[in-house]
Amino acid sequence: MSANDSLDAAQADLEALEASALSAFQGARDPQAVEAARIEFLGQKQGRIKTAQERLRGLDPAAKKVYGQRFNTVKKTLEDACDAAKARVERPAAAVAEGLDITLPGLRPRLGHRHPLTQTAEELVDLFGRFGFSVARGPEVEDIFHNFEALNIPASHPARDPLDNFYLSNGTMLRSQTSTVQIRVMENQPPPVRVIAIGRVYRPDTVDATHSFMFHQIEGLMVDRGVTMADLKTVLRLFAQSYLGRDVKIRFRPSFFPFTEPSVEVDMLWHGGDRWVEMGGAGMVDPNVFRAVGYDPEEVTGFAFGLGIERLCMRRHAIDDIRLLYQNDTRFLGQF
Repeated sequence: MSANDSLDAAQADLEALEASALSAFQGARDPQAVEAARIEFLGQKQGRIKTAQERLRGLDPAAKKVYGQRFNTVKKTLEDACDAAKARVERPAAAVAEGLDITLPGLRPRLGHRHPLTQTAEELVDLFGRFGFSVARGPEVEDIFHNFEALNIPASHPARDPLDNFYLSNGTMLRSQTSTVQIRVMENQPPPVRVIAIGRVYRPDTVDATHSFMFHQIEGLMVDRGVTMADLKTVLRLFAQSYLGRDVKIRFRPSFFPFTEPSVEVDMLWHGGDRWVEMGGAGMVDPNVFRAVGYDPEEVTGFAFGLGIERLCMRRHAIDDIRLLYQNDTRFLGQF
């Protein structure tokens, strides 16, 4: 028999071996049958694949290369078929009965990330922390004293109108500002004070592109000897440049708040430079507020400011409608 005849015969036997082994593995219905097929075809001592490998000795060098390549392919195919058969017959009976194939690849869960408002709040905490402000938090259900009276807002003031607040029972309400936390801090801490209060606040505003009945505020308070309006403006300008960019434009407009005197509105120029949008209010703490918490207004002065986190987030990311932040549309939220 010539060398080519020997190679043809060896390859034909190899093809027959592959077909027979695949049929055995695919037809096995239990672990015992799979193991029997493994021993017959892939056994290390007397397996038929071992016999096929020994035929390499009788081939000339050129035929060995051709046969060896095909042999390696067949061996790998049979090993994969054996592994697949093992996985198939070893499935729990309950899984098969319930129609659940646990050998199928699972569905990779979608991993989320922090909401843009949460990202903004954490950045603000970090930024003001570098300015020396610590973080204070307080209850969202507040009493009338901390929400109004201690902030020098008398009962006759329009800010206490039932149409402008969420009043609850027993003299409580959903807080309308995080200034309540500043009061609680001063009640329990003597000067000097340098804190930011951050959290949700509630007002029955008509929902539109820039208003919501629930939103987030960050308020700052600094109390010490010799604190002036210049300190307030410096902190807010440094903050705006650090968070919104050095090219940001902000302005201070004279205003009135019961708990600060003098008071200012802080505006920022919106994207495109076509309109000013209120960023928050600020001013020097009113002496009556100091008296309400036991501070001596003759000994200390201080400033306070309140900023809307939603508007800062919108300005930072060029978002033109506050409602987008609350709709839980992952197509929108996934951009941040």
